Amino acid sequence: MSAQKQVFIAIIGAGGVGKCFLGQLAALAARRPAVRLSLCYITTSKKAVYSPDYAEINIAGATAALAASETKPLALPALVDYLAVAPSKVVLVDNTSSQDVADAYPQFLSRGISIVTPNKKAFTGSFKLWQDIFNSAAASGAKVYHEASCGAGLPLISTVNDLVDTGDEITKIEGIFSGTLSFLFNSFAPANPAPGVAAGKWSAEVTTAKELGYTEPDPRDDLNGMDVARKLTILARLSGIPVESPTSFPVESLIPAELESASSGDEYLEKLPQYDDQMEKVKAAAEKEGKVVRYVGSVDVTTKTLKVGLQTFDKSHPFAALKGSDNIFSLYTKRYGSNPLIIQGAGAGGEVTAMGVTGDLIKVLNQIA
Repeated sequence: MSAQKQVFIAIIGAGGVGKCFLGQLAALAARRPAVRLSLCYITTSKKAVYSPDYAEINIAGATAALAASETKPLALPALVDYLAVAPSKVVLVDNTSSQDVADAYPQFLSRGISIVTPNKKAFTGSFKLWQDIFNSAAASGAKVYHEASCGAGLPLISTVNDLVDTGDEITKIEGIFSGTLSFLFNSFAPANPAPGVAAGKWSAEVTTAKELGYTEPDPRDDLNGMDVARKLTILARLSGIPVESPTSFPVESLIPAELESASSGDEYLEKLPQYDDQMEKVKAAAEKEGKVVRYVGSVDVTTKTLKVGLQTFDKSHPFAALKGSDNIFSLYTKRYGSNPLIIQGAGAGGEVTAMGVTGDLIKVLNQIA
């Protein structure tokens, strides 16, 4: 009988996604006893739990141990050194949106430490960082997966990679990338409104979305379009376009110019009703053509052009028929012709995002354990 294999798990970030991931990690460890998944390091921005001899941290009690800890996190260079000499292979799970952690990925990977993450910053920073990440992984044999960096738990990045790796040629990708903006436009400009139910003004819908937790604390962080631009950058790069950054192509902001300098999200929401007529005109123009307006990201791989912004669609179009905060992506390729491959479903939320991370961890374990 062969000895049980061991893989060490280090986790940075124990917030919403991090807590959900811990629950899924505990279940995974129970389901796959052939590989011992040993949590050796867990940290928030201020506290950490670890020991010099890599003693196993109880996964179920990790959150409580972290709350009670008085130990400070290791600096990133020290963490690289700590994990690189662990007595078995290591997977780093980065559940943050930290640029500093993302910038350190090449150092982790070059030392043989595999990475799974939903952190978009690593894959939407400079194109040089993108190259350094994947070159470091290739040189050391470490693995790096980031399914949840675009579309949460939806099998989007893995599908794009499979299309490219099997020799298909992606010609165009377009989609509704933001759960927040999907929810807003499905409420503000529904394709099939319920009888007797009138859509609210734009400012009212934005306020409702914030109250329901669909937006960032400052809704402008969603409405400036940069989250969509980052996700589009990832897909464009995977499709073979060396996009330099999410600011290197047109991104339409939904923030009135007069409110970009508002001192807070609260001030922005307070003044937003004064500008409702801007979005009402956009909606009315679409309705006049029998269409609805949606916020879409698209990349034309053939012409190497990317854009993010408002577009109108027939009410029968899949983008018009979305519900709630769902995401939808249409992949046009040489093999699929004019009938795109469509991926649709929940594109946000702690459990589905953590599922994307856990799925990536399983892929790594299948290769290294």
